[in-house]
Amino acid sequence: MRAYRNPVVKAMSMFTLLLIASSLAGQEADLADVLKAMPRPWQREVHRITPDEYAETVRYWAEQHPEVLTVEELGKGGENLPIFLLRVSDPKVPDADKQVCLVTALHGGPERTGTTTILHLAEWLLGDSPKAAEIRRRQVVLLMPIVNPYAFFVTDRFGNVAGIDPYTGGGPQNWDMTALTFKETDKAPEIAAFLAVVDRYRPEAHIDLHGTGLQEYAPEQLGDRCRYQGQTMFEITGSAYSNYALRPWDWRITEAMIEAGLQAGYPSDRFEADAQRLFWGPAVQAQADRFWLGRPNFYTAQYAYAKYHTLLSTLEIGWEESGLARVRGLLEMGNRPWQDEPGRGYPVDRLKSFVGHFITAWGGNAAERRDSRVELWNAQAGFAQAILYPQTDGRDTYIVALDSETAGVLDRDPNVFLDRIREVPGIDTEVIETFVHAGPEVQLAVAPGAAGTDRVRLKHGVGLRLRLPYRNPKLLDIRLNGQRLQASPSDGYQSWFANGYTQVQIHIPPEKTAQMSLFIVTCAYAPDVQRQYGWQPPAEVVRRLERNSDASRKSE
Repeated sequence: MRAYRNPVVKAMSMFTLLLIASSLAGQEADLADVLKAMPRPWQREVHRITPDEYAETVRYWAEQHPEVLTVEELGKGGENLPIFLLRVSDPKVPDADKQVCLVTALHGGPERTGTTTILHLAEWLLGDSPKAAEIRRRQVVLLMPIVNPYAFFVTDRFGNVAGIDPYTGGGPQNWDMTALTFKETDKAPEIAAFLAVVDRYRPEAHIDLHGTGLQEYAPEQLGDRCRYQGQTMFEITGSAYSNYALRPWDWRITEAMIEAGLQAGYPSDRFEADAQRLFWGPAVQAQADRFWLGRPNFYTAQYAYAKYHTLLSTLEIGWEESGLARVRGLLEMGNRPWQDEPGRGYPVDRLKSFVGHFITAWGGNAAERRDSRVELWNAQAGFAQAILYPQTDGRDTYIVALDSETAGVLDRDPNVFLDRIREVPGIDTEVIETFVHAGPEVQLAVAPGAAGTDRVRLKHGVGLRLRLPYRNPKLLDIRLNGQRLQASPSDGYQSWFANGYTQVQIHIPPEKTAQMSLFIVTCAYAPDVQRQYGWQPPAEVVRRLERNSDASRKSE
């Protein structure tokens, strides 16, 4: 029999066995007797953390682990309560090649297990576990256990002193979405503290923890506010029921966290997948009852994505052991290469795409890729992209123009495009023309960027990704702006097989991008297998048609 670590689960399991044994013995248990025999975890209270206990614990951890923990007071919430940031990392390893993961409890007023899971996480990260030590070596983990101390310690309501909920930001009206700024920071020092951390660290990943709480109790029902043991909730992983836009962009990330929870003995709900519903949109409002109940929205956590292309996730936590397992599942992703990426880290470096081609961050370490990622993300609206089309076996192209002026060379007619690039310095037009005319493509498929974008010169490099649908094609010729590239992880190309594709990454370093605003990649390759498509009708059908044709001619 499985050994359950959770005592409530273990007690319930034993109770189930007793009922089965009773049934097999032909005894009918009276309901009152059954209820009397049930475990009653709610008869025990949960300790309610005090402000002094929290502050002193943070100081104690800092004293005990000065080599890996830095504590910073970011500001004050209501009633002058401090807002702490805990930074956990191994200083013996340079920060330049570390991923950054931010863990918060933005709803950590009444929803208390989000906060207490972070406190359990802090103890684990500061402990002697080899996995914790590896995370400290490879990452900077930022912990904000109590973002809204007034709600956590005083009211058990979501709002701060001004009634603003740090999780939602009080609604879209409090945000300037064009400038990506919060308009009410004077009323919400909690949100100001969170945004300052995001702006300072530009994290690769951010996970926000929610959980069981007291918000459903009326104030007169709260009593001493010591929750009872056994109060739980339906655990969910990855997203929010109310806002399906707040989630990882890759479902495999969510599944990896769910699997970590399953290994610890805890299942997760999968939102619209378990409910078997499609996403809602304005066009289907008349049939809204047939679609998923969530709606796309903008909450505070999405600031990190909108500004820095940070990977987002959220958890609903019924048991801290479950929350800890799932957060660890996310953190361990940051220690290893993701799926089809060549290096360790969270999958955050693809900034724009077009028909299976990607603009990616450049860099030899995490800090360089972070600078590149942020620069590209905030300029990408103006990037125009193109490929020769229809796509053709053995050939691939990818063209990126960084601004409106440069994008003017792109045209659906390949010959017009070739004529225009003759005026662009640094491009070997004859080589590109030879490549274009060697194939059967009839047009340039173009995805225009935003109109009116200013001239761009990238300071932090750029990567361009092609994906060839073969395991081991021979790469015959790869060029950038007509210049042949050599294999290189920093200035040239790199290739590897992953997810069914041979991935071809073009690395263009800062010293080159500072002088360029048009990138034309051409790739000639020989597939390692021969594929054909098309269909022929059965031979008998061909013969029938021939006989019918002969009969028709004779009748004439």
